[in-house]
Amino acid sequence: MNSLDFLIAHCTATPAGRKVTKDDIIKWHTSPPPIGRGWTKLGYSDMIMLDGSLVNLTPYNQDNIVDPWEITNGAVGINSRSRHFVYVGGLAVDPQLENEDEEEMSQYIPFDTRTQNQKEAMEIYVKYMILRHPQIKIAGHYDFSEKACPSFNVQEWAKSIGVKDENIFKK
Repeated sequence: MNSLDFLIAHCTATPAGRKVTKDDIIKWHTSPPPIGRGWTKLGYSDMIMLDGSLVNLTPYNQDNIVDPWEITNGAVGINSRSRHFVYVGGLAVDPQLENEDEEEMSQYIPFDTRTQNQKEAMEIYVKYMILRHPQIKIAGHYDFSEKACPSFNVQEWAKSIGVKDENIFKK
């Protein structure tokens, strides 16, 4: 068992406005390739839907320890010390390719697609997690991987909502 050190933000890497369900996440993460990744665990603990509602994906308790049954596959190398949450979205149509077939994923680029409801829910969620776990540091998936995820600057956003410096991850 390890201490809970990080709260890591992710996006579903889906186009703005596209609905994603808990079942979609389960399929994408646990189905064998090529449908899914073939993982035994999901990548996230919680998901923030387009309307701002929160869906628990992997149960966890509220202590400062990451128990083996709470571990999710959000970022290689730090999962046993992290809680991962995801918002639905994170991609927008590349303006240079907007006349292409709208279903072709290659035309999408990382973009902050959070709805106002998602931003408000995310603020509440992050502040609650910091209140419950005063030592936790908020980070983006990009801090631990060569990805654009979650398609916005987590450190700047956290600062803008009043998160203290000691709770913001810095490389």
